[in-house]
Amino acid sequence: MIGWIFLFLGIGGSCFWLSWHQPFPEISRRFAYLVLLAGSVLIISEQAPRETSETVPMYFALGLGVVGTLKGSVDMTRTMRDVIVAPFAGGMLCAGGAALLVGWWDEGGTYEHISSFILVSALILMEIYLVFRGLIIGVPGLSWSKAGLRQIQRGLLEGPSGAISCFERSWDADEEWLGAMSHAALIRIYIHLEQEESANNSEKYLEEFGGWDIVDSAWIDAIDSALNSISESKWSEPTADM
Repeated sequence: MIGWIFLFLGIGGSCFWLSWHQPFPEISRRFAYLVLLAGSVLIISEQAPRETSETVPMYFALGLGVVGTLKGSVDMTRTMRDVIVAPFAGGMLCAGGAALLVGWWDEGGTYEHISSFILVSALILMEIYLVFRGLIIGVPGLSWSKAGLRQIQRGLLEGPSGAISCFERSWDADEEWLGAMSHAALIRIYIHLEQEESANNSEKYLEEFGGWDIVDSAWIDAIDSALNSISESKWSEPTADM
């Protein structure tokens, strides 16, 4: 049981810490809270007078792993909003599934043993892909661009979690149009903050990509609309952090 408790607390703490480096941190934080809550339940059950079944943490890991892997895979491949949940949830899925299959090993025959081996191998291969796709490749630049626009709409322009920080990380060597969009957004933000020198520097980088002509007018309108909504609000001062 102690090993499972450390596993839950370790995964929950890691997801929470890594959430600070994500464009949409609330996704991995919610998963971290669920895992830490499950770990807390296991700690309480460990201190209970009646002994807890050894399969309880396995089912906890399996359930959270399945839900987290499915939701995290969607966020990682389709919406591109998070790359943390899927790898860590996949690890829990592998641990819970493998532990349950090992517990049933003595009760199965040859067919069950072969099926279990194939299933565990498939889970491990899936986890290798999730780790490579999420933790190694990392967050795509488009995600930071989406987060930057959201931070403008919130009025969060400066600081480590502000729109400027998001757009500064919104680059992709294979998609130069993304860099042009980011510099266009930075120019508008710096003008709004009356930081003329920074705006001129971003203007030079934008010219290297082809200038304003290659930036979609809908993107410029969206940035201007978000900045105007800040100016019209009584909470118009930029916020340093989330």
